[in-house]
Amino acid sequence: MDLIFVHGRAAAGKLTTARALGSVLGYPVFHNHLVVDTLTTVFPFGSEPFVRLRDQMWLSVFADAARADTSLIFTFAPESTVPAGFPDRARTAVEDEGGKIHFVHLVVSDTEQEQRVVAEGRKEFHKLTDVDILRTIRAFDDTVEQPPADLEIDTGKSDPETSAATIAAHFSLTPRPPIVRFPS
Repeated sequence: MDLIFVHGRAAAGKLTTARALGSVLGYPVFHNHLVVDTLTTVFPFGSEPFVRLRDQMWLSVFADAARADTSLIFTFAPESTVPAGFPDRARTAVEDEGGKIHFVHLVVSDTEQEQRVVAEGRKEFHKLTDVDILRTIRAFDDTVEQPPADLEIDTGKSDPETSAATIAAHFSLTPRPPIVRFPS
């Protein structure tokens, strides 16, 4: 089992790159907002139950996917409400079940990030779309724990398909048949 842990700032191209990689490899994309959007229907973002349950849900999915030998792609935006040590807990959850975790850091220039953050498609998962809020968050980037980077890609210089091919080749990832979500 391989967990491709794609991380970076808002609008770095995490979900777009993950989807391109998923289409190449057949791996499911378990992106950050699936859990965030689920939990914020019940609990305010950053509240104690939200933070605790988000961490538990992410780690449970990683461990169970490793146990089931189901490779997947996870997207993650480091921010202050994530409990310290999350990348290490993710590594432990995967490796304790015999899997491998690969950290991919996507970077983007401030100018490109500001152009992307206002894109209409970002509203699909209640993503950040305000440049002023983005600038405020960016001012605190140095205070937020960053996951390690086994590979770094500048998405301002690499389109999603090229980035996906780079990730697959770098980690020698093997395509798998896609997960059937619902029986036909």
